[in-house]
Amino acid sequence: MRAWIGFLVVLGVALAQRPVEIPFWHTAGPPGQEPLEEMIREFNARQREYRVVPSFVGDYREGGLKLLAALRSGGAPVLFHAELSFLGRMAQDNVAVPLDEYLSGIPNDFYPSFLEAGRFRGRTYGLPIGLSVPVFFYNADQFAARGLNPPRTWEEVVQAAQRLTTRAAKGYTLSSDIYSFNVLVMSRGGRIVDAQGRPDFTNPKVVESLEFLQDMVRKNIAQSRNIAEAQFSVADFLRTKTFMGIAPITMWPLIESRAPIPFRLGVAAVPRVEGGKVPLAGGALVVLRGASEAQVRGAVAFWRYLMEPTNIARWVRATYYMPMRRAAQAQLEDFYREDPRRRVAFAQVEHADVWLQDPEFTIWYSYLEDALERALKGNANARQVLEEAQRRALAVERR
Repeated sequence: MRAWIGFLVVLGVALAQRPVEIPFWHTAGPPGQEPLEEMIREFNARQREYRVVPSFVGDYREGGLKLLAALRSGGAPVLFHAELSFLGRMAQDNVAVPLDEYLSGIPNDFYPSFLEAGRFRGRTYGLPIGLSVPVFFYNADQFAARGLNPPRTWEEVVQAAQRLTTRAAKGYTLSSDIYSFNVLVMSRGGRIVDAQGRPDFTNPKVVESLEFLQDMVRKNIAQSRNIAEAQFSVADFLRTKTFMGIAPITMWPLIESRAPIPFRLGVAAVPRVEGGKVPLAGGALVVLRGASEAQVRGAVAFWRYLMEPTNIARWVRATYYMPMRRAAQAQLEDFYREDPRRRVAFAQVEHADVWLQDPEFTIWYSYLEDALERALKGNANARQVLEEAQRRALAVERR
């Protein structure tokens, strides 16, 4: 009997010391997968309360689809790496756990809007870990050959495109996906959503932006690609069929990791009017409903670990995501010094802002992209297609 009691005591102590497991589905592929999983191993090794168990579930879209399936059938994780545009839907559908009560004492040196990217209707549902801004890529050799400087305004983009366009190549590549279009709108001081986060496609700034792109296509100095043709946009740029374009800064290490580029890669800040913004995109950690109190605390503890300046710096070097805190900048000085283009591109952090938090985005974004493609590839009237997209989007909002 005593032996049995002793066994139960030992077993109870062992169970009490076992760390709380936190199944974690993440969407960080190369080059971010290795440093993220390395930091997970370090977090697990440095404390005994929690154990994060990672699983890579593909890119944002693939991960989102797998999560939806798991929520219906069972088997969803405790912690999920969600794309920001998916966050509002998760919060509205009561899938995500609000986390504000667990965030006391976090550092006050996060950049403006960065923590806001994880909030929805005044509450925190996501803990951002990878936020990116767009940058302006250009063929530096072609610019030098024509005596061109990196454009600082969109009017200078047009002028450069006119100088660069030949019979065999277009000066500029534009994309009819919502992200790329929104970059232009926000940089020109506009928004595709209103102050309440609802679609605002007929806003004068939005209409003017589409007309601006349409004019470049009509002048035959820009090539229009839709989202399904994104890989061709990159290929055209690398094969010198086009010479300028906008893309997330996270494309930079991927471009340079390919076969040698046949020209010097130019990287600059996105042209921007006074007061214009660059959109924050990326992902955040979301704790799912059903998590225990200990698992919620463990997930937040893991995020706090990722937000230590040394870890932020490691993550930035690998992925080119924005440094979340000012305290990390000192550890990135050598990173900026090695390549001055990085300092210029990362300096946009001061002008970054959240671009979208509407939970209905997952439905109405396709209406806007359809309007963009009809205007840029089909030469439809820009105002009319935006008005139609607005009607369809508001019908979704009213459901």
